[in-house]
Amino acid sequence: MRKKQTVFVGLSGGVDSSVAAARLLARGYNVVGVFIKVWHPEFMVCNWEQERLDAMRVAAHLEIPFLTCDAEAEYRDEVAKYFIEEYKTGRTPNPDVMCNKEVKFGAFLRFAKERGADFIATGHYAQRINPTNTTENDKITKGGPVPKAEMHRGVDSNKDQTYFLWTLTQDQLDYTLFPIGDTPKSQIRKEAEKLGLPTAIKKDSQGICFLGHVDIPEFLSHYIDLKKGDVLDEAGKVVGKHKGALVYTIGQRHGFTLNTKDTAREAMYISSRDIESNTITVNSTKPETNPGNNLLISNVVLRSQLKDGEILEAQFRYRQAPFKVVAHEAKNNSMILTILKPTEVAVVGQSCVLYKGSQCIGGGILA
Repeated sequence: MRKKQTVFVGLSGGVDSSVAAARLLARGYNVVGVFIKVWHPEFMVCNWEQERLDAMRVAAHLEIPFLTCDAEAEYRDEVAKYFIEEYKTGRTPNPDVMCNKEVKFGAFLRFAKERGADFIATGHYAQRINPTNTTENDKITKGGPVPKAEMHRGVDSNKDQTYFLWTLTQDQLDYTLFPIGDTPKSQIRKEAEKLGLPTAIKKDSQGICFLGHVDIPEFLSHYIDLKKGDVLDEAGKVVGKHKGALVYTIGQRHGFTLNTKDTAREAMYISSRDIESNTITVNSTKPETNPGNNLLISNVVLRSQLKDGEILEAQFRYRQAPFKVVAHEAKNNSMILTILKPTEVAVVGQSCVLYKGSQCIGGGILA
């Protein structure tokens, strides 16, 4: 008889990863639950002990082994420091993408491989499609990772998380399972209740991966000397106040205060910012990137070959409506994309993720 394959499941203490573990167990895998311990600054109250306890309860309910992966150093050095430094230089970081790259598919994957795991699994809403057009929900009969797996959007369009997973290399994807990506979130809840999982009615966590419910200016104020400044209209007139120009993004419509108390006024969007003078300028017209404009992306990761001039779909914000681009040949780890239709304004530092239909083929960082 073939030896059971072992899967290390990242148990976060939430319902999604709990159901992921339960499904893999039902499919005949040898499942090990792993809580990934991450860094948090001393000035923040962190409930990681409670999250770990919830993860332990799930493991006990499923009667599977439970381990803890210490990824504090990776979180602090590769995610938090990146987040702070990007803001310092006036760029807009994407810490959730970096968290997946360096922690879940970096430190956790290494942790699992060192202990002989055949796969890792997470509760992300994404689908891994094997070359035979079957998902991991079908019985895998071959020993070891199936080569050249594809990543596709989760079927729940409101929960699809492939945007945050674009950095996965082919090797990382080959070692990864996404057990819940073929199911809507509402059904996952019902499944958890039916299985009696302790996390069945637990609310989803919100906020940036290591910030939780602390807002960005509050967090950054401990590392950057943020100074309040003026909000200007296009004529240069002072119309409000902001918390520090560094923490704002072009196209943003919240987080600053306007002097007018007119609740019926039009929404105001940030059209530009001046870091040196510590001002932001707002306009009632939402800024856009026009057709024919080029986007340059760096740090490119591609899991599929592209032809020069191939048309793809792209998005550089989570839940943004995908827009069509012409992809030009990648050179020196960079690529130029030509926009075919108007879309939201592109901001340096954000992730630009590329798709062929539902397949996420990779992406890069807007330069």
